[in-house]
Amino acid sequence: MSVSAVVSKGTVFKRGDGASNEVFATLTEINSVGLPSQSRPMIDVTDLSSTAREFIPGLLDSGQVTINMNFTRNTYIAMRADLLSDSSVNYQIVLPDASNTTIDFAGYVQDMGGNVPGPDEKIAVDVTFKITGSITVSS
Repeated sequence: MSVSAVVSKGTVFKRGDGASNEVFATLTEINSVGLPSQSRPMIDVTDLSSTAREFIPGLLDSGQVTINMNFTRNTYIAMRADLLSDSSVNYQIVLPDASNTTIDFAGYVQDMGGNVPGPDEKIAVDVTFKITGSITVSS
């Protein structure tokens, strides 16, 4: 049996700088990255001549991405600035497969929170991004 699974080690999450020749900087100390949770509503178009329910797809909702990161002051401040901003920011998820699959999206930081646990544990922060528009997948 041939297995094509990809190990998550080496996945990176990047933040764009918004310049016309945009440069993406890797955010450090990321523990996990959720992939976009895309969905598409189904619109009921059943009419009086239908013999069963009929549907057409609505607009794609590109969903959300959530990352979990170790607390570092610089990354926390950058994510908080994005949370307070009324402008979307471009982000990238780069997967460590043979093609370096890259998922690009624009989004807003929708939610940020964390926990200061017991004395023998690290402080971690969860950041949720609401994607605006479509995502692109490239290599």
